[in-house]
This record gives sequence, C-alpha cells and structure tokens, in this order.
Amino acid sequence: MDFDAVIARSQAACDALSDDDDGLKREVLAHAGNRWSLGIVHALGVAGTLRHAELARRLEGVTQRMLTRSLRHLERDGLILRRDYGEVPPRVDYTLTPMGRGLLVGMMPLWSWIIDNASEFRAARTRFDHDGPVAYDPAEARSLPN
Repeated sequence: MDFDAVIARSQAACDALSDDDDGLKREVLAHAGNRWSLGIVHALGVAGTLRHAELARRLEGVTQRMLTRSLRHLERDGLILRRDYGEVPPRVDYTLTPMGRGLLVGMMPLWSWIIDNASEFRAARTRFDHDGPVAYDPAEARSLPN
C-alpha cells in the first residue's frame, strides 16, 4: 500500500469514530505509549502469569505505585486479568487476556520498525544535538519517497 493510500485509510478510520470512540482510542493508545504498561504486557506475554513482586523485578525502575496504577489501568481496559486468591498473606497474580495478547501482537510491527530504524534515529539525534533544528524545505519534502 502506498503512502497516499495509507493516509486515506487512516483518515477514513478517524472519520468513522464517534466522539466516544475517539476518547476511548486516545485512552487505549496511552497504553501503547506507556513504558510501564508495555513492559507489563511484554513480561506477561513472555513469562505468563506473574505476581506483583515478580513484575516489579522484571521492570527495572518502576515504583510500586506506578506498577499498581498501570496494572489497574490494564485490568480496567480488559488487557490483563487479576486473580486474588483471598489468602493471608495476600496472593494475587496477573495474566494477559486475549485482548492483551492482541495488543502485544499489534505492537510487534512498531517495535520491529523502531529496531530497523534505530541507527537512523541515533544519527538524526546526533545531527540535531550538534547542528540544531534544520529549516523545512518544501522542495525536499516533495522528493521523499511515498
């Protein structure tokens, strides 16, 4: 599919969204851009069912508050299941739902694209950090491939 067709398809999808769907889209896309949510989805996808402390160990740098908050958001949106065994001491674990597995599968093309273009990202950042922003040239933009 060429770039113009992708843009047309994207616009048609956006036009078809109701106001409620648009808000939902933005909220769910926040998961796709959230470091901790994606880390949780990835960890559960790779390891299967995990307890809170096991997730915390796999997500270096996450605070307990942020982990709990992210888990609640993912659970609310149906991406993970929380199982409370009702025991003392408390035992709770988390697992991906089919929709959570779908998110993981859906993110793979984006992650692959990032990996495939990592050297270009690094080069662009180096240029920007060294030379600063580059002025926009409309003639150059027209010559970019579709």
